[in-house]
Amino acid sequence: MTEAYSTVMDRAGDNTRSEAEDVGGTVRRILCVFPRYEPSLGSFEYAYDITGGLRAFMPPQGLLVIAASVPPGWQVRFVDENIDPAQPEDFAWADAVFVSGMHVQRLRMIDICRCAHAARKPAVLGGPSVSASPELYPQFDYIHIGEIGDATTELFSMLARDCARPRAQIRLETRERLPLDRFPIPAYELASLEYYFLGSIQFSSGCPFTCEFCDIPGLYGRVPRMKRPEQIIAELDKLQACGLSTAVYFVDDNFIANRRALRELIPHLIAWQDRHSFPFSFAFEATLNIAKYDDLLAGLRDAYFTTIFCGIETPEPEALRQMSKKQNMVMPILEAIDRLNTYGMEVVAGMIIGLDTDNPDTQTRITTFIEQSNIPMLTLNLLQALPRTPLWERLKREGRLSDNPDRESNVVFKMPYEQTIAIWRACLEHAYDPVRLFRRYDYQIHRTYPHRRKRPLRPGQLNFKNLKRGLTMLFKVCWKLGVLADYRRAFWSYAWPRLKEGRIEDIIATAIIAKHLITFARKACAGELNASHYSSKVR
Repeated sequence: MTEAYSTVMDRAGDNTRSEAEDVGGTVRRILCVFPRYEPSLGSFEYAYDITGGLRAFMPPQGLLVIAASVPPGWQVRFVDENIDPAQPEDFAWADAVFVSGMHVQRLRMIDICRCAHAARKPAVLGGPSVSASPELYPQFDYIHIGEIGDATTELFSMLARDCARPRAQIRLETRERLPLDRFPIPAYELASLEYYFLGSIQFSSGCPFTCEFCDIPGLYGRVPRMKRPEQIIAELDKLQACGLSTAVYFVDDNFIANRRALRELIPHLIAWQDRHSFPFSFAFEATLNIAKYDDLLAGLRDAYFTTIFCGIETPEPEALRQMSKKQNMVMPILEAIDRLNTYGMEVVAGMIIGLDTDNPDTQTRITTFIEQSNIPMLTLNLLQALPRTPLWERLKREGRLSDNPDRESNVVFKMPYEQTIAIWRACLEHAYDPVRLFRRYDYQIHRTYPHRRKRPLRPGQLNFKNLKRGLTMLFKVCWKLGVLADYRRAFWSYAWPRLKEGRIEDIIATAIIAKHLITFARKACAGELNASHYSSKVR
């Protein structure tokens, strides 16, 4: 275990509110373990060798909130296995082991459970995967279904009374959720933020839309629940105090789920950025209909939101209607993307292949859309049916769910399986062909970046440490992409004009992402990685 992850937090019951009730002075030691992700388009792990110390994408919000929620006096140790795996001494130290994760992390979650049992410690599982599919996890001693609430209070009380492994699995299901405005500040101090590509904040939970493939309404509801602006500002203060110096991702599934609340938040974000000389750029997820709200876009621009992830899914209107994603059709998709660009926001697009409406022309339509939209980064996934979604229920009725472990998806596509895989592979190869990718980034430099708010020079920003770090990263970029890579010609076509203009930051930022995307795409197309971030196929 690295020194960064030997930190233990003692819950002193100070200024953060715990969901736990008084447990009679009992002290427990809780080990929180977040399982390693499989590589994905959004993980950036193939570029960490040029980032100067970054080792993981983003700290897990849910587990850090749990770490901050334990009863006063309890000790917490946090291990993110995307940075370092949990060690035997971690399990030996703990009284109980808490785990959380998504479906894609299932196998590692089960491995962590085995490690806890080998150390004779109870294993507790919560989070989105077990909440959607509790039947997948019979190994765990306790399963926590749903968000923080009355089930969390009961869990802490049970562990306070007896921390031995129960004879049979205990299932705890939240009936009364803790309001978001009573959430404690996540235990960012446990997360060694200097290792992360981004920091993370949650403003809201839930989404009013009912896209067929999405499990968010089933897990978190359709009525958005919000934090108060003061909470968000306190979290930003803590992120900065804990050493974050890059960017902050708002992990809300739909940042504009409650537009009135967002309008109230934006002035607080702008004021905070002004007070601190704009230390962070912000990124967020939202539905594409945000493009019609100019006042929101103007406010987000002033708060320095620079990246937006949109689930575009497909450029086909009929496919969008069939998946109940009409919010993507409030204006032409390309017009919406261009409008976001004019507010300085680079779009990252989620795309799905394997829809019922797909046909042999799908490949051409998607690759044409990629070039017309000039979106550099697109997460191209095969359709996967998630539990607690309308898609799952429909395909179950139609007998089109597959449990074949050799397939890349659990969906029986309407097109032949191999043809669907071939389309996915061709689209991925097209999107991350180095020449095309750097061309799209060149477009962003001319079309999108000039519309961003100008950030002031922060006090102490120009120092020897930062200068050395920047020059080291530039050297690594030029060596690995400009000399060693087989796409060095494409890199220099992009980088040389920027270098002459002194736009070093643009070169480094683009190179980091491009190196990962190109490497991931090549490995995935060669069959070394899964075709969907949700795929359970074992490699």
